[in-house]
This record gives sequence, C-alpha cells and structure tokens, in this order.
Amino acid sequence: MISFGPIPSRRLGKSLGINNIPSQKICSYSCIYCQVGNTKKYSISRTSYYEPIVIYNEVQKHLEKLKELDKPDYLTFVSNGEPTLDINLGKAISLLKTLSIPIAVITNASLLNLQQVRDDLRLADWVSVKIDVNDEKIWKKINRPHALLNFSKYVESLLQFSSEYKGKLVTETMLVKGVNDTPELLHKTAELVSSVNPSIAYISIPTRPPAISTVTAPNENIINDGYQIFIENNLNTELILGFEGTNTGFTGNAIEDIINICTVHPIREDTMMELLKKDDAGIDVLDSLVYNQYVKKINYKSETFYLRKFHV
Repeated sequence: MISFGPIPSRRLGKSLGINNIPSQKICSYSCIYCQVGNTKKYSISRTSYYEPIVIYNEVQKHLEKLKELDKPDYLTFVSNGEPTLDINLGKAISLLKTLSIPIAVITNASLLNLQQVRDDLRLADWVSVKIDVNDEKIWKKINRPHALLNFSKYVESLLQFSSEYKGKLVTETMLVKGVNDTPELLHKTAELVSSVNPSIAYISIPTRPPAISTVTAPNENIINDGYQIFIENNLNTELILGFEGTNTGFTGNAIEDIINICTVHPIREDTMMELLKKDDAGIDVLDSLVYNQYVKKINYKSETFYLRKFHV
C-alpha cells in the first residue's frame, strides 16, 4: 500500500502516488475539507515509518508492472496524512531520484519551521505548499491545526522555505463557502501567497467527499473574485475546479489497485468502473471489498465515490 496509480493529476499530469504514512490518517492538521476524512492521530513529531529502501523497492516494482503508456510524469508523495512527518523523507527522495522520474511532494507546510524538513523538501523537484488563508482565526477554523502549531511561525517558515528552495514551488488555496472566501480574506491570502512567490498559485474547491459533510464550494462569482484578486497581486493563477478524468494506471491486481488508490484518493464511480475494466475484474471484486468493509461507498454532489474504510 505504498504506491498507487498513476492517477490523472490536474497539476502533475500522470502522478504515481506514494503513501509514506502506513496507517490511519496521521497529520498535523485536520482540514474540514480533507478527502481522507478527519485526522485519526494528530502529530507534529517526525518519526520513522517505512525504511527508504522499502519505499524505493515498492515503487520500482510498481513501475515494472505498468504499461509504457501509463508511465508517470511524477512520483508524488501524497500521503494518508502529512508526508513530512516521515523522518526518512529526504532519504527516500534521494533513492527515488535514481529512477530518473521527477519527485513531487504535496505538504501542508506546517512543519517548515524544522530545518530538516526544509532540507528534505529541497531534494524534491516540485513542492506544493498549502496556504488556505492569511488569518489566524480562520486558519484554525479551516485547517484545525495541532494545538502546538503557531500561525505566525507557519507564515515565517513559508517565507524562509520559499527563499531557499530552488525547484518548482507552487501554492494551493482551497476555497470553502462561508469560511475563507470573503473579499477581505481573499486579499489578505493573496498578499501572503504573493510573498511566497510561487511559480503557480492554484485555487481549488472541494470536489470529493470532505471530512465535514457541510463543507461546500463557493459559487462561481466568488471563485472568479478570488481569481481576479490573485491576478491583481501579480500571481500566475490557475483554477482547479473539475474532475481529473478516469484514466488511472493499473497493475493487473484489482484489489490492490482499488485499496491503494482509495486510501488517499476517493475513487469516483466512473473511474472505478474503468479501473475494474483495465484490471480485467468484475463488479463482484468491488462488491466484495464493500461487503467486507475494506472500502465504503459514499455520495457527494450527486456522485458516488469509494473510500478506504479503516477498522478501529
């Protein structure tokens, strides 16, 4: 359950996901919109999960199973939690770079105050940092951070990392209706994003089932207002509003593919049907996973999704 996909990514093309957090969600945040659900274990302490060579071997085996057409554009650390909590992240990146595929890391940026975290991330080719809002009260409301995290330190560390990092740095701002989408907050957030100087500033909205069921996207006018405000701050801004598509990679093992992908990435029903077809598997495989409670079926915005179910 270390690698999955590749899955179509709105930012990275074909992304082979790497989940370096091997259990129920462990994170420094519990974002209200998180597609993986509420955080099961809060943590801001780095620790060892998988040995780097284990991650490398699993990714290499996965790549060997893929058809040439499914070879990924990026190997992406996108975890069941916050990937920088892995104390071996830098060593894993160094090993994976020998595969000659660019490395991406998607982080909530909460641990950038740690020199070792910044050193590890500097090894990656592409890093996305989360900046949902530039207001401490709303930051706590939308990201629900670990009690010991400090907003001012978070902002300071963002600026420090952006001044040190030589790869492609992008930001992502998730807009949630009635939470961080007022003009005043959007202007403040755009100013912070601008100070980080990303190559691209992404604005996204919830498109998959969120941790808090009442979370919804702002209307089109507010999304456009946010886009225009970011543009006015001289940001190269892109919107992430739609579905990525059904073209996932596959290994030939339907059960492993389904479980590995939906652990960190809810699978929409049309994507699921396409994945079963590619793996030459019938609907009975999916039905069995649901019946045995490895996967749960949920609805969001008139669409059906499948998400990994953990047993407590």
